[in-house]
Amino acid sequence: MTRVLAINGSYRDDGITDQIVETMAQAVAAAGGEIEVVQLRNYPIEFCLNCRECTQHPGTAPGQCVHSDGMAALIDKIEFADAYILASPTNFSSVTAVFKRFMERLVVYAYWPWGTATPKFRKAGLPLKKAVLVTSSAAPGILGRWMFATRGQLNMTARTIGAAAIGTIYPGLIAKDRHTRLPDKLKARATALANRLVRNQG
Repeated sequence: MTRVLAINGSYRDDGITDQIVETMAQAVAAAGGEIEVVQLRNYPIEFCLNCRECTQHPGTAPGQCVHSDGMAALIDKIEFADAYILASPTNFSSVTAVFKRFMERLVVYAYWPWGTATPKFRKAGLPLKKAVLVTSSAAPGILGRWMFATRGQLNMTARTIGAAAIGTIYPGLIAKDRHTRLPDKLKARATALANRLVRNQG
């Protein structure tokens, strides 16, 4: 059974990002996969201290953070999963603050001993897992891809944890209505990508 972990950086209950993640979660379950959704807005993660203690020991396993919060359990979920859904709407041309806080805590996936100029990714060279990137924008989707950093940040997150993106969902013009509903066309795309996450996994 394929274990899929969805990490959602949306602020709003039942917004477009939530709707896409929920559609994908239902599709994963219907395809015989196992799905867990982590809502970062409710998840206890502290800010990174930039102390780099977690980066000092070599190996492919994530380093140990000095914080005692929910991140250690979330890292365990990341390591246990076979595939990922990484989601954040675009706020001020970027992922949300809660997703960025999560991203910064992924420094545990770097080996960066003192005296070296740059870090090495712990997962570099290992077989890649699959990921689907989910974001949205008030601007037209095609402009968002070119103008905003969100998709690149989600892709960096995937690479850091040892995954490669197999597809992106990026609806635009989602701020015209107070309660925008996910169009059927996007539901179909979300379902298709969820099925690709489950297909051909160990």
